[in-house]
Amino acid sequence: MIRKLLLATSVMSSFVIMPAAAAQDGEATAEQGGIAEIVVTAQRRDENVQDVPIAISAFSAEQMEAQGITNTLQIGQYVPNLVAQNNTGIGSANAYFLRGLGSTETIATFDPPVGTYVDDIYLSRQNANNLSLFDVERVEVLRGPQGALFGRNTTGGAISVIMAKPGNTITGFGEIGYGRFHKTIARGSIDLPLSDSFAIKLSGYWQNDRGYAKNVTTGQRLNDDDGWGVRLGVRGELAPWARWNAGYMHIVSKGDNILNFECNPANPADCKGRFISTGLSENGGPPSPYAPVVVSGRKANYGLGQEAVSDIITSNLQFDIGENTTLSLITGYVSLTQQFAYDFFDGRGGPSISAPFPAVRGYARGGFTIVNDGKHSQFTQEIKLNGTLGNGLIDYVGGLYYIDERNKTDLADLFTLSPTTTLLLGDRILRNTTSAYAGYLQADLNLSEQFKLTAGIRYTDEKKILRFNDNRASCNDGTLELTCIDNANLFVPANGTTVLTAKPIPTQQRVKVWTPRFAANFKPNDDLLFFASATRGFKSGGWNARATAPSQALPFGPEKVWSYEAGIKSDLFDRRVRANLTVFQLDVSDLQILAGLLNPTTGALTFLSRNFADYRNRGVEAEIQFVPVDGLNFYANFGYQNDKYLLPGNAPATDVYGIQSVAAQLASCRGALAAGKIPGGPNTPATQPSITACAAGIVTAEGTIASPVRTPKWSISMGASYEAQMGAGFTLVPSVNGSFHSRQEVAIANLSIYNAPVSGVNQPVTGPFPANPFGNGAFVAGSQSEPVWLFNAGLALNAPDKAWTLSVDCTNCLNESYVQSALSNYSYLNRPMEWTVRAKYRF
Repeated sequence: MIRKLLLATSVMSSFVIMPAAAAQDGEATAEQGGIAEIVVTAQRRDENVQDVPIAISAFSAEQMEAQGITNTLQIGQYVPNLVAQNNTGIGSANAYFLRGLGSTETIATFDPPVGTYVDDIYLSRQNANNLSLFDVERVEVLRGPQGALFGRNTTGGAISVIMAKPGNTITGFGEIGYGRFHKTIARGSIDLPLSDSFAIKLSGYWQNDRGYAKNVTTGQRLNDDDGWGVRLGVRGELAPWARWNAGYMHIVSKGDNILNFECNPANPADCKGRFISTGLSENGGPPSPYAPVVVSGRKANYGLGQEAVSDIITSNLQFDIGENTTLSLITGYVSLTQQFAYDFFDGRGGPSISAPFPAVRGYARGGFTIVNDGKHSQFTQEIKLNGTLGNGLIDYVGGLYYIDERNKTDLADLFTLSPTTTLLLGDRILRNTTSAYAGYLQADLNLSEQFKLTAGIRYTDEKKILRFNDNRASCNDGTLELTCIDNANLFVPANGTTVLTAKPIPTQQRVKVWTPRFAANFKPNDDLLFFASATRGFKSGGWNARATAPSQALPFGPEKVWSYEAGIKSDLFDRRVRANLTVFQLDVSDLQILAGLLNPTTGALTFLSRNFADYRNRGVEAEIQFVPVDGLNFYANFGYQNDKYLLPGNAPATDVYGIQSVAAQLASCRGALAAGKIPGGPNTPATQPSITACAAGIVTAEGTIASPVRTPKWSISMGASYEAQMGAGFTLVPSVNGSFHSRQEVAIANLSIYNAPVSGVNQPVTGPFPANPFGNGAFVAGSQSEPVWLFNAGLALNAPDKAWTLSVDCTNCLNESYVQSALSNYSYLNRPMEWTVRAKYRF
């Protein structure tokens, strides 16, 4: 594969090296026109993005404003092979899938494989990573593992947000806006130099809307995106050899992504809008909306929705300790609290082949409801050294890193069977901590002005601890039943077959990992870079903390990856054309896979996460920007992926906890299908192999290995803008952007339900199942996500020197809908068309 990557690189070079040489003679600069340089810190030092031997997409503040990007979620439309979406329910949480690696889980025993950073500070929890970009300098998206310099939990890549620093003069802006669904926004920022060497920046934003979905049971408007935030930025020149940059952000997010439908479930002929039918109200208690069910703590009074409050403190103190050596002390503290109550069954049962269109019930306690009260905090300290040795022969960056994270999650699960019967499946407090130490070093050996070799290494020592306490009264009366979710009960009982003796579940995990990086760069001229690299990364292990029984709280191990890349970066024709190409292969061992399993007998939802398989992804990424004349900009980005799960060849039939291997599960599924049983139905007759082996984990209903989720084979984004001179210094800027992804699956087992009957030996006594999981008939709900084009557009009128701007823009202008995610056979849709009118004044 490496030979193929290098061959593709050499072929590409034949197309670009001659124009690049011509461009070198022009020595184009930003002032002369062309594509402006963007300085990035992907290698933990300031560099031109075109000189960095990493697949990276960088967005300046000006570029994001021109493309209408207002939060980190929208970045996903513009990056090859990046799928970005709101999590199910939680609008403040983004689930990033980059080159096939991602996670939709927000509970604190799971770590995301795509790390989010704010001014070099890692955000451990993805519960509130949909950041409003109200005061940023740029955003960098690093594709592929960043194990050497960024460390743990970046097997897929990293989203790095760099906040704007205070300026030397009093400048700022104010902006107001109004949009669809009665959306109102206000943003502002001001730079205040307090002396020649010290300045601060004050920024803030506020947004509110009515929500785009109507609850036909309660009459409330839902799925709003309310929130506000403030930021204080500090910049100090403490001495000629000492600098300090710091910031404090307080962010409140109340965004929701509640299950909704294009047609009214209570009146399917009404398809004008988005609809919800749960009876769970936004209005909480007291009295508790879940009574007479006894839910402990303040979460018993939570109404439908969520609120996440984040406090982020960053500090970077730099000292020039030598002529070419800088010492940085990077300190961060993050506090996050989040309260939510979400109904994942829309106040009724989940769709199945027995009931593909569950009747609207409007259960006041929800159909399947999770209430959550979480507190999360982390402290990080990094000591970083950048320097040069041997008169420029070696450039290096190295340092030490420490993180201490503490989480408390108080959560309960409720499953409603009828208006009078609601089961409390679990009510427990999860406490878990993480502490990790790391040391890293990366050095560039500059063999000549054109050729460079890079080697880096990071060592991480990580320890995790888990503690459960059951809140239910029967577990706190002096006796502890075996059903109580408590550390004392964390074991898998013997069953006489797959588990011969009781197997304890560990409450601590420790891992020590080396993650190296190797790269080679060749830069024949200022406008052309060739590179190839091999990088290792790892993602932390954890526990299945959503378990509703002690034996389900199983651990899963670390996920490890090797990534091989080769690429070209080029600025051509006096920087009128920028063309970057990367080819890659990703080899993952012990892939962490999260599965939500629907019990066909009880209808309840069970979560299970294991290292089910290995994974391979091969792909190509291209980013092209074209500025034929000043003011006219075109761009086109392309991504291609070809991925699959890989099964270990020597895996035992069951692991130490009695969980079937995928190979054994696959054989069981095929045996059940051969016996005439239909997946999604009950295992009747109650013989082995069980039909529950199908449409579970990564085994499909057809008895095949599932396609990996959220990895469309093709992703495309393209657009254009033109700054038209209107006279007297006024400009008019129209813009249009389009993004496309091909068909993809969004549920682990690829299970979808289709509207055509099917017969089987396990069918009801009344006759065939009214729906099937085999693709026959019209799609009803589930994993299938069809190809889609989304278009955004904008029009801005700028006063001379951009003193003020009037603009109008729309997102998803054609109001296209597609399946973004699926849970318990329900499909979650993207947001509908939205428009916004804005007025911005700069001073």
